[in-house]
Amino acid sequence: MSTRALRRLRGKQRGQEALDLGDLTLGDSPEEQAADEEEQPDTANVSPPSHSKASSRKAKKNKAQKNVSNIYELIGDADNDAEQISADEEAEKPDGNKTSGTGKNDNRDTKKPAQKQEEASTKSLSGDRVKKKKKKKKTKVTSENGQEAAPDDNIDLLLENLEHSNGLSLQTEDCGGFDRKSVLQVEHRNLNPETELKRYFGARAVQGDQRPRQRNRQFHRSTWMTSPKDSWPRFSRPGISMTLLQSKDGLQYFTFEHSRDYQQVQFKFLDAVESMDPNNIVALLQLNPYHIDSLLQLSDVCRIQEDQEMARDLIERALYSFECACHPLFSLTSGTSRLDYLRPENRAFYLALYKHMMFLEKRGCPRTALEYCKLILSLDPDSDPLCMLLLIDYLALRSREYRSLLQLYQDWEEHRNLSQLPNFAFSTALCHFHLSQQEDMDPEESNKERHKADQKLQNALIMFPGVLIPLLDLCTVQPDATVTSHAFFGPKSQLGQPPALAELTALYVGRTHSLWREAAVMLWLEESVKEVLRRVDAKDPLVEDCQNKRKQRYQSAPRNIHRHVLLSEIKEATSSLPFEVTSQPVMGFDPLPPLESVLSYTRPERQHVGATNESTLSLFFRSLLPNFNLQGGPRQEDDMEVARAGQELNQEVNRLMVAMRDMLANIRFQEPPREDNPYRDDEEWD
Repeated sequence: MSTRALRRLRGKQRGQEALDLGDLTLGDSPEEQAADEEEQPDTANVSPPSHSKASSRKAKKNKAQKNVSNIYELIGDADNDAEQISADEEAEKPDGNKTSGTGKNDNRDTKKPAQKQEEASTKSLSGDRVKKKKKKKKTKVTSENGQEAAPDDNIDLLLENLEHSNGLSLQTEDCGGFDRKSVLQVEHRNLNPETELKRYFGARAVQGDQRPRQRNRQFHRSTWMTSPKDSWPRFSRPGISMTLLQSKDGLQYFTFEHSRDYQQVQFKFLDAVESMDPNNIVALLQLNPYHIDSLLQLSDVCRIQEDQEMARDLIERALYSFECACHPLFSLTSGTSRLDYLRPENRAFYLALYKHMMFLEKRGCPRTALEYCKLILSLDPDSDPLCMLLLIDYLALRSREYRSLLQLYQDWEEHRNLSQLPNFAFSTALCHFHLSQQEDMDPEESNKERHKADQKLQNALIMFPGVLIPLLDLCTVQPDATVTSHAFFGPKSQLGQPPALAELTALYVGRTHSLWREAAVMLWLEESVKEVLRRVDAKDPLVEDCQNKRKQRYQSAPRNIHRHVLLSEIKEATSSLPFEVTSQPVMGFDPLPPLESVLSYTRPERQHVGATNESTLSLFFRSLLPNFNLQGGPRQEDDMEVARAGQELNQEVNRLMVAMRDMLANIRFQEPPREDNPYRDDEEWD
């Protein structure tokens, strides 16, 4: 008997049973009939392989029927066309009596006897077991009622098996640096400000008509930090590259490098900066549109001229150039990539990220700015060259990431003493207060958070009493007479602060005073101030202990705090900088460079112009400097004295330039009084 006859015979058997929707709608396609006619001469002699081919073709048809009745069922291979039954049913029922309550399984049971005969004639019992094991791995898990189980249940089962097999929990993994990695971990999608803007205003309002334009734009390399614009100059390699220095303790240390051509452009840029003419920087950028330091310096010029759009565009162009030069192993989000700030080639990357972060914060994207703040902190968390710990609390409060800020405080307090910073002392208290005000919180948990907030705010006021009065002044709140007249919060508390503490206090008050203007926060602050005054009058030992700590600590701030204050441009904080910082020139492309910089190349010495070719004004300035030598002959001094003299010379020049700038700024030219006398003689003297 031929295979076609067998198929017809089986079709009659199926037709005698109850029909399903799949039986009414589907039949043999013309392609299958043509294939059957072509295979008929080859299958004249009945053999076990012909039976297996026929059963496989019939299984394809049954698969099509199942796809009509259930569109979510996956299509399997032709070899794996047997019935898919759960392991529980196989254990409970014998092989010949496997049934199901659904109509779909009735069709499967009709072909079961013929399929068993073919399998018995072609394969052994051991081969059948192996085949069933493979089918269990490839197919979905089915429940006892014949329906497919949810994919999430299968994933949970795999995770449980993985945890039991390894003996570890993914949530409680304890290893060195795990807490720091969790704190500094950055998400790629949060680096894009459009993600946050879409959350606020919706995708349609943010994108607008950008989709049609993106189809016709030029090809650019896809980046995470910035989106290249068609208005930018054509990108070409500017001569910056990144190399991997070493891998140690799970951390990778990288550095940027400048090519020979880029070094020559860098020397021209330094000459343009010394000329004090922004047009020279513009001319340099026209020839080298992706020179990093030129983009940073010109961005500051545009920002001073209140061209915020151009200033932000220049910073984004610098970030795009940096990201195109990154090493393949350099990761922005893992928190394990390091860049040494002591190398001048790496500092521009820090500054570009910082300026981009500040533009995002002013644009109304504090959540995105927080991700960039964590990214900068992860590049060198030990030394923290830009002192991001003085800013991360403010961005976390702005973006309402209260839990993450408290987690950072808990993880780093032991080895970084974050409670000794005024911003963390007050911001953690504010975090607990906002958590206690959430409506979806349990009343018992809310009371606990409020109690923690009260305790932390009182301790912060006792430790840093000089914060209260300036904070109330910027919030335009008139303090009570009992507060201003008390010696603890009065003017004496501000005047008696060490210089470093006064700098930190002014920075925190000038940056975060807007967060304290809410009515509920002010009432909470008022209650805490009254409680602090009661504790001070009661001679609480904590008051004297904090007073001794203030006297011993905060004598001098490190250089990274001064650098952060200069970059923040908060007038309350910059006015409190020491004289040794304000007396030296501050360049926007490299503010307060480290004293122990690691130089990979040096600028060639420029030829000094002789005294005879100098102008009269320059000769006058030189005559006012100490150690003035009219002949210009070299003095017999050792290297240390020459270096000291050069440093003193630079300081005197800077002081003189500041004095001359102030003098020129205060000059006022008054016009002579004009007499309206028509009979005045033109030849008469004035």
